[in-house]
Amino acid sequence: MRNIRRTNVNIHRDAWVEINISNLEHNIREIKKNIPSGVKLLGVVKADAYGHGAVMLAPTILASGIDMLGVASIDEGLDLREAKINSEILVLGAVPVWAVESAIKNNISISIFTKDHLQACKEAYKRTGIKPKVHIKIDTGMNRIGVRYEDAVEFIKTVQQTNFVDLKGIFTHLASAEELDKTEEQIEKWNNVIDNIETKGLMLHILNTAGSICYNVPNSNMRRIGISLYGLYPDFPDNVEFHKPDLKQLISLKGRIVNIHTAKNGEGVSYCHTYQAKGDRTIATVPLGYADGIPRLLSNKITGTLNGVEVPQVGNITMDQMMFDITGVKANTGDIITLLDENKSIDKWAKILNTINYELTCRLKVRLPRVYTR
Repeated sequence: MRNIRRTNVNIHRDAWVEINISNLEHNIREIKKNIPSGVKLLGVVKADAYGHGAVMLAPTILASGIDMLGVASIDEGLDLREAKINSEILVLGAVPVWAVESAIKNNISISIFTKDHLQACKEAYKRTGIKPKVHIKIDTGMNRIGVRYEDAVEFIKTVQQTNFVDLKGIFTHLASAEELDKTEEQIEKWNNVIDNIETKGLMLHILNTAGSICYNVPNSNMRRIGISLYGLYPDFPDNVEFHKPDLKQLISLKGRIVNIHTAKNGEGVSYCHTYQAKGDRTIATVPLGYADGIPRLLSNKITGTLNGVEVPQVGNITMDQMMFDITGVKANTGDIITLLDENKSIDKWAKILNTINYELTCRLKVRLPRVYTR
């Protein structure tokens, strides 16, 4: 089965991203093996599902047993609502006070952690007659957003005493789930807060993807699953025993050869001639470049697969095109070179660049059409 995303698709390109929906279903089954009975799951689909396409994947994510969705902004939530996604949606990031009313009208839960947020909720309730659904964000060590843990109990009790918000949950975020000591410190701070408030009926969530796989926190009843939905692993701690799920990468990146020619001995390829032919070499050009989200720093460091053969990418990756040395491989224009798939992990690119897989999948949504396969 193949579907193309309904909006912003250029169907006249010889390069595209494929997203395997069956692998998504598989990954959720694997993730759930490590989740205690009765614990809810929030699927993180921010940044357009880490570049995979939130609107297209959300129905499968929910049908596979994920209870609610997490986004980074009101706009991301509105995109899902416009696509008729009716599940619970939580904005995990900071919401502008002037956007609270939009969240209310579209049944989107928001994160609050300041008095200004609370005042905005009060004013929005007066205008709409609808109580904003909120989760309180606690800062236990990330130092990004959230009410500081020392002030959290007082803030939570204040919110609980109001009559103009619908408090749904309380959460925090692990800064270094791959480091046991730092994680234990955050869990202790979390427990100190949760043990001193009334939690009946609230969703309590501290564990992200790595945390869900490696730790168990009794003072929580929901886990937030992000990168592992898409078949990729976060960093794991070295000194913690855990069950590593068998994940399958969803994303593939492919392009068709648009030109084949010979670079003669000593000739350079692409800008600055960072690759020079040793002997006559057969060069294939594919219409993929850094404007498609493929970092230029990968130039001369990655490979593709052409008709079952690994071929090196050569020369500087340009804005719209890149070249491969296909010497000795039988090929024609129109043949497909695969840069990423289940057997060619994007983690290899991340390692070369000393970055994380999250960043790279998000980059690939810039202008490439997405094809959904099963």
